[in-house]
Formats: sequence, structure tokens, C-alpha cells
Amino acid sequence: MMQRFGAWPALSFIGLFFVLPLLALVPEAVSENGAAFARMLADPLFWPALTNSVLLGLSAGVLSTLVGVAVAWQLAQASPFWRDKLMALLGLPLAFSGMVIAYGFILAFGRAGFVTQILGYFGADTAEIGGWVYTVGGLTFAYAYYLIPRVALTLYPVFANLDLRPIEAARTLGATPRRAFLDVVVPEVGPSVLGSCAVVSALAMGTYGTALALVGTQVNILPLLLYAKIGDGGADFPVTSALSIILLALCSLVLGLGDHFSQRREHATFE
Repeated sequence: MMQRFGAWPALSFIGLFFVLPLLALVPEAVSENGAAFARMLADPLFWPALTNSVLLGLSAGVLSTLVGVAVAWQLAQASPFWRDKLMALLGLPLAFSGMVIAYGFILAFGRAGFVTQILGYFGADTAEIGGWVYTVGGLTFAYAYYLIPRVALTLYPVFANLDLRPIEAARTLGATPRRAFLDVVVPEVGPSVLGSCAVVSALAMGTYGTALALVGTQVNILPLLLYAKIGDGGADFPVTSALSIILLALCSLVLGLGDHFSQRREHATFE
């Protein structure tokens, strides 16, 4: 079937959901000879939103990657029985929508959340804890809930297929466990880890459903700024289109970095 149709299904999907929306945005954004971009850059909300989006993407990406690497390593070392159970549990967060995840975090870590109340029983400041979930740090925590499984399930095959013989050879030649890990394991899995980190970072930068349900407009990030401008009755559509292109370019840049790291690993493997 795939040989019969070739790459046409994939190309049709990209054309329908990427190229056509982009073609609809670009004429609107440049309809005033670039004045929309100038108004966007002059908007006092734009630069804080851009900064917060990058900060959120990097923090959520790094946190998810660190935990996901540990989980993927444990999956690769676990017995088949426990591996199947853990992989089923990891799939649960991926089945929930962003709205459900946001409301779950509000019920758990909000000002009246049960976790907040338990910590308050032990003397913690419930107002401070309950307010933290509505910040960039809280969004990072919420995003990591469903990004960690993505990292773990993506990197599990890498660790499961890792050849341990070079590590044993390095140890036989006198390398310490730390040196063997840095010289053998890190070059092998590093590009895949960095590529996975880039993918989840781009997802965190472009996601708005969880952020909208969790913090509303209390946190200024690009997706929520775009949502606010679209929802405004007197929306400036050229500026909104320009903002969409900037967000698309930012996420595409991060995804491009991830693809670059993945290709480096493939080239190194074939060499």
C-alpha cells in the first residue's frame, strides 16, 4: 500500500494542515507592507510573551527530558512483566486532553487543592503554594505531566537497543564507570536525547489548551496572547497573522534543531 501511494499521503497531510494555513496567514500579515510586524514589535505585551514562551519551553523541555531519560532507562532495564505495566501507565497522561490535565492540577495544587491543604496542615503557606500553580513554574510542572511520557516512550527503544559491549570493553581497558559512561554512552544517546528535548520544548511553546484552562490570561505567553487578540471583538487581523507566523517560526526553529540532532545520530550510526 505504501509503495503504491508513495509519499502522497504525507505530502497531502502537510499541505492541508500546514501549507494552506500558512498561505492564508502570510498575505494578511504583509497586507500593509510590513506595518503589522512593526505594530506587533511595538506592542508592550509582545516581548514579555516571547520571553515567557521561550522560558516555558526550555524549562518544560529540560525537566521533561531529565525525568524522561531516567524513566526510559528504567524501562530498558525492567523485566518484560513490569515493562508492560509501566508503559501502560505512561500512556495514560497522553490520553487526557489539556483541559482535563489543567483542571486536575487545579484540584490538586490550586488554592483549595487537596495537596495544598495537606502541605498547609504541615505548616506550609497555602496561599503561596496555591498561587504558584498559576505561574510559569506551575505551567512547566503541568506540561511535564504529559511531556515526560513522550520523552520516555521515544527514548526507550534507544536505551533498549544500546550495545553494552563497548562499555564493557572500556571498563576492561581501565576506564572508570563515569569515564566509560561519558565516552561511550553519552555520544551514542546524546543526539536522541537532545532531539527529544527539542520536540517537547516546541510542544510546550505552542500549546495553549492547558495554559488557557490553568492560568487564563494571568501568564503572558505567545499562544495566550494570540488567543486574546483573536477573541477581541476589534482584533487587528494583520497583527494577529504576524504573531501567528512568529510563533510558527519559533516552534519550527526548535523542531529543526531536534531534527538536526537526530540526523547526526543516524549519520554516526551508519558511519
